[in-house]
Amino acid sequence: MLKRSLLVLFFFSLVAIMSVTFVNTAISYTSTTEFCIGCHEMRTTVYREYKNTTHFKNASGVQASCSDCHVPHAWYLTLYRKVLAVKDVYHHLQGTIETQEKFEAQRLAMAERVWESMKNSNSLECRNCHQFEAMDLRKQRRRAFRQHMSGMKNGETCIDCHKGIAHKKPEQAHEKQNDDEEILF
Repeated sequence: MLKRSLLVLFFFSLVAIMSVTFVNTAISYTSTTEFCIGCHEMRTTVYREYKNTTHFKNASGVQASCSDCHVPHAWYLTLYRKVLAVKDVYHHLQGTIETQEKFEAQRLAMAERVWESMKNSNSLECRNCHQFEAMDLRKQRRRAFRQHMSGMKNGETCIDCHKGIAHKKPEQAHEKQNDDEEILF
């Protein structure tokens, strides 16, 4: 009876280890830039835009990957984000954004979902690399210095000011911002 119990325990342990290994491998693979740009919708739009930003090429040689900004680093949050990403696969298969025109028609809605998520996480993905406390604000341009000081004082998060930093800001967002400004004044 003891041998049988040990054999069952060994079998279930082996299955658990194999399952965790599979999930980790899948998460690692689906977090690579190569995987992200495997869909032409990403490769021909946002990836092309990203390649022209400081997050791709800069003086220090540090390069952010897609997952650095779009996948939280904490394992349980990563798993949650991967579950939510199933809708992206669904829309890819449905052809929702397969052409440039369809992509542009959805760009604002997609951007707003990312912005809302980043706002809700206090721009955690940004803060994995950028921290107010580590910034030497004196080396920044005067405008950046003032804005970062104001942001720190007011408890703002990165995405409050940096929409469109790695991808083209949707045209509708500019129109919406202009509409909002007219209402405010």
